[in-house]
Amino acid sequence: MVEWKISNGLVDYEDAVAQMEARAALIAEGAAEELIWLLEHPPLYTAGTSAQSADLTDPDRFPVYPSKRGGQYTYHGPGQRVAYVMLDVAKRGRDVRCFVRQLEQWVIKTLAEFNVTGEIRDGRVGVWVARTDKPPQANGKPAEDKIAAIGIRLRKWVSFHGISINVEPDLDHFNGIVPCGITEHGVTSLVDLGLPVSMDDLDVALKRCFSEVFGE
Repeated sequence: MVEWKISNGLVDYEDAVAQMEARAALIAEGAAEELIWLLEHPPLYTAGTSAQSADLTDPDRFPVYPSKRGGQYTYHGPGQRVAYVMLDVAKRGRDVRCFVRQLEQWVIKTLAEFNVTGEIRDGRVGVWVARTDKPPQANGKPAEDKIAAIGIRLRKWVSFHGISINVEPDLDHFNGIVPCGITEHGVTSLVDLGLPVSMDDLDVALKRCFSEVFGE
């Protein structure tokens, strides 16, 4: 069984990491159930293991935390649902690429619950949506904005960190970084797309779609 935990209020980032690491260690030992932890953070930036210093364009804006997850700089803050995923990948096939694809599909299926078509792109981490209401790209294709980020770490085949989906964050807060090192595309949210989705609505969809993707 996978335990689900929802934290109300804003959770300190360093406390969350400590709790994640402790729980992942217990899962690896067989002493605790797997866990999906849904929460929000106060405004902050995290630097993944591939972060480039030049992509932190406003270092004094919010606290900046180095992170052991993969990826580059990302933003967390109120109005963004973070789902920390502590799962035993060993018993799920020991296939990291497959596991990441499952996380992507989880996000895409969740967005589809609100009639949003999420897509993945080669060379661009995360989940993207086409914006026909914006000027097209130079190649003539529709503009694309990022709506969800994915970044995980494995220790003893147990995952931690996870995904984040923009429900109604202050999108201006992303301007202090180059999100995931990508300059030619923007960032969006469910509310920015004109959908009055609440955090509770998203949580229900996340739980339902998790079962569809991971079979639990």
